[in-house]
Order: sequence, then structure tokens, then C-alpha cells
Amino acid sequence: MDSKDKIIINGSKFSFRPGETILQVAERNGIEVPTLCYIKGSMPTGACRMCMVEVKGARNLLPSCATPAVQNMVVETESERVIKSRWINIELLISSGHHNCLTCEANGDCRLQELAYRYQVETIRFPESPAIYPIETSNALIIRDFSRCILCGRCIQACNEVQVNNAISYGYRGTASKIVAVGDLPLDESDCVFCGECVQACPVGALIEKPSRFKGRPWEVKKVQTTCPYCGVGCQIDLHVKDNEVIRVTGTEDATPNLASTCIKGRFGYDFINHSERLTSPLIKENGKFKEVPWDEALSFVADRLGDIKSKHGPDSIGVFCSAKITNEENYLAQKFARAAIGTNNVDHCARL
Repeated sequence: MDSKDKIIINGSKFSFRPGETILQVAERNGIEVPTLCYIKGSMPTGACRMCMVEVKGARNLLPSCATPAVQNMVVETESERVIKSRWINIELLISSGHHNCLTCEANGDCRLQELAYRYQVETIRFPESPAIYPIETSNALIIRDFSRCILCGRCIQACNEVQVNNAISYGYRGTASKIVAVGDLPLDESDCVFCGECVQACPVGALIEKPSRFKGRPWEVKKVQTTCPYCGVGCQIDLHVKDNEVIRVTGTEDATPNLASTCIKGRFGYDFINHSERLTSPLIKENGKFKEVPWDEALSFVADRLGDIKSKHGPDSIGVFCSAKITNEENYLAQKFARAAIGTNNVDHCARL
């Protein structure tokens, strides 16, 4: 980083890299600039106008997410003019649709609500815009409430730039604008693959995961980070747990390798965890019937049976079949067990088929 490249933000001087925006420099140095439409790593759009800052010498406020840092630029992120702009913007966004926090599933996890509280917006001077599109509930996984949509475009960027599914985009114009799938079809009739990336990106309550609706408020759940069980990639996910039950799954922010992204199985395929028919104890069949046994007894039984088969028929009479639903590390242990403990190279994997 060239020491000559300096920018002044809120009275402090910071270095910047060529091509960095004001927002990136501010974030890297612990200065919070509020945003609604910005997604890290995606092309900035400046659509929400929430990250506006005052730059000395500029006639108008500038969107920090899309404005490159320039040598000796002087920036104020919380000036009186900036705060007034954000205040009005928040009022307009709240009046743009139905934003009743009491009945919203995103209450407590809503960026617009958070900003309204931060800037102490108590009254809305503008009339609420009437809802012109019905709530879409036709599919089993995602509810789309257009009356709560603020048209920030985060869902579009998440779909098109992060997941590269290109399933949704802006549609219509003016007050009729909405987020549409191709042909303005319901999601279950469109190209949507239901990865849920758009839901996690939505800063308000316009996109809601249907299976977790009414299961628990954000402050009632505990987040537990774990590894997704559906393949060997090792995606990091957060389990949202209430009363010892997983009610929702989200990708873990900034955690590798997935950086919060998930597939449909990782995000929505968690109902097996608390399923009433799920086996929670080992079973051994005796006299044609299964009985529950402790883990030590079950493992000893398996070891004895494998030992008997190996001694009678040789190690190559045994094969080990690995699974794509376990991690790479567990698959490594499985093949190591086959080769080192049993003494066979009869190892296969379901993903090969």
C-alpha cells in the first residue's frame, strides 16, 4: 500500500489501496457506515442511498459504496447533512410498504428496523404505500411478501452474483416495480433452485423461510456453528436452536469455504434432526428383533463380527462404502480404517456412481 495514498475520514487520516471505495476504507478501519443494498464482494449499486457521505468540495452527498477513494479526499460519515439524508431515507423506506414490526417474522433481525432505532425515527411523515401484489406462499420453502420489499436489490445480487443462478431480477417500473422471477412466475414455477441465498441477503421481512415461520424470534434462539452434513465440501452453517430444537439454518458469515452460502439441502434439509422416527441409539438384531444397546456394546459387536469374517474369509471379503454425506476428513478415516485396520483396498464411494 503506497503511503502517499491517504484519505481523511471523520478527521482521521487513513491509507487506501487503488480502486478501494470510501466504504471499504471506512469498514477496514472500524468506521461503520450504514448500508442496506451493499453486499461484500458484489458490484456496488448505490441503490438504497443509505451509505451517503459528505465529501468536501462535492455539491451532493455521494454513495460511499460506489465512490472510489481519492488522494486527500475529506469525508464526513455522520455530519448533520448526512444524518438528515438518512433520516428522510428511512422514513421513505418505511412508508414504502407494510412494515409493521409486531407482525413481521424479521422483527429483531431487520436492518431497516435497526437503522430506524439508531437514527431515532419516531414518526413517519409520509403515507404508507398500498400493497399492489399479493403475498406469494405457493411453494414450500420461501414466502415472498412484496409489501415489505424495499427494492434494495440485495436478493438479486445474491442470486445473480454470489450463487450465479440468475433466477430473479427487477421487473416493471415506477410504483409497480417488484422483484420478479423470469416471466414474473411464482418461484416454484421458475428457474429458482431454492438455495435460500436471497432470503439470507434480505435486510427486511420481504423473504421469509416458510418452515421456520412462527418457530421463534431471533432473541429466543441460540446460534451453534457446525459443519453441513450433506457433502464433503465442509460448508459452515449456523443452527438456530430453541428449546433444544433446530428451527432454522443459515450460512455462517465470513466462514470458509462457503462464506455464508448454502445449497437447498444445507439450508432447508434439517427436519431429520428432530424427526420422531430418527434412530438415536444403536440397534442389534437378536432372534429376529432389534433391541437398543449402548454404543460400546454396538461397536464391540461390529468389531467382533468383522474380525470373524476376516479370519474365515480373508480381508478382501470385506468392503467399505463411503458417503458424500460425511466430511472429507471422515471419508479419509473410513478408507484408512479399510486399508490399515482391515487390510483391504475394497473402498468405494457413492459420488463415483
